[in-house]
Amino acid sequence: MTRIPVTVMRGGTSKGVFINHEEMPVNKSDWEPFLLDIMGSPDQRQIDGLGGANSLTSKIAIIKKSDLEEADVDYTFAQVSISESLVDFKGNCGNISSAVGPYAIEQGLVQAVEPVTKVRIYNTNTKKVIVAEVEVENGKVKREGSCMIPGVPGTGSPIYLSFENGEGAVTGKLLPTGNAIDLLQTSIGTVKASIVDVGNPLVFVKAADIGLKGTELPHEYTDKQLKLFEEIRSIAAEKVGLASQDKATKLSPAVPKMTIIAPPMDHRDGTGRDKAASEMDVLIRMMSMQKPHQTLAITGAICTTAAIYTKGTLPSEMVQLKGETVRLAHPMGIMETSVDLKNGQVNGIKVVRTARLIFEGFVYTKHTYDVCLSS
Repeated sequence: MTRIPVTVMRGGTSKGVFINHEEMPVNKSDWEPFLLDIMGSPDQRQIDGLGGANSLTSKIAIIKKSDLEEADVDYTFAQVSISESLVDFKGNCGNISSAVGPYAIEQGLVQAVEPVTKVRIYNTNTKKVIVAEVEVENGKVKREGSCMIPGVPGTGSPIYLSFENGEGAVTGKLLPTGNAIDLLQTSIGTVKASIVDVGNPLVFVKAADIGLKGTELPHEYTDKQLKLFEEIRSIAAEKVGLASQDKATKLSPAVPKMTIIAPPMDHRDGTGRDKAASEMDVLIRMMSMQKPHQTLAITGAICTTAAIYTKGTLPSEMVQLKGETVRLAHPMGIMETSVDLKNGQVNGIKVVRTARLIFEGFVYTKHTYDVCLSS
């Protein structure tokens, strides 16, 4: 066995295992089995590891002090499959990103500055810098606050994440196919889709075009519908060069992310609360690792916001903008993004999250690995 120091943190509506890069195996070919070992994959229950048997809780953040002038820390995101022996490093997780700043401060990788410490985070997956604004009190990350986000019980101290120049995070292009709208040939016929890459690549389709209302809750989708969603996502993955359609589920399960949009309408969300059409700008439902996302990925919110401001895309045609705030209605509530516009163009997008330190200790792997330093 190898004993590895780890930290478990909630970031936004996700939860993950945080590991200092120094504790990772020296040989990068060992990273995948090492992380699968830690999380207990493949196994639907992840009973033999730290994973939570859900794509939102099967995530890992690998952190180190950055050598880059424009960043304080480097952050590598890993999405660990539950059912397969696969770790996907292709994209980022915005929710987990919200816990990177607090982790870096508490681990001494970034000096705490009161009342707010700005942590410049270089995401190695997308090669983009995210700036986190973390409240600090008495030299420590402030834990308590009145900020509440849908999908998380209770309140906490707000953490602001700013995403700048997020275009082409995975594919290198804002519109990876060169088109604002593509026609995808599917088993139900031709489906209009917009494939947009900001923060992470998403493939947008209108709910009405695939026989949905757009207000469906995660437990309401049928197996047949989920199969169609993955078919559409796999076609998009091939179009942008991530994997062939028949291998996309295996080789690129996390990106692009299948996203269903619908115009504002009155509905009841997953908390049992009634939402009025006037409270939102668009209804959105995302998939995560072939399952319905319980809320909304931050990178999904960022990409959707950018798509709304990108002429000709399905989101831009659906949303009538009334300012620099976009209200995204997801299964558990409404998330807002703030847009920094310069000359009518999106310069940056900001969201607010909360994070929580849950656990610090050691995980024991079933196999022995040569790690970089302490173990």
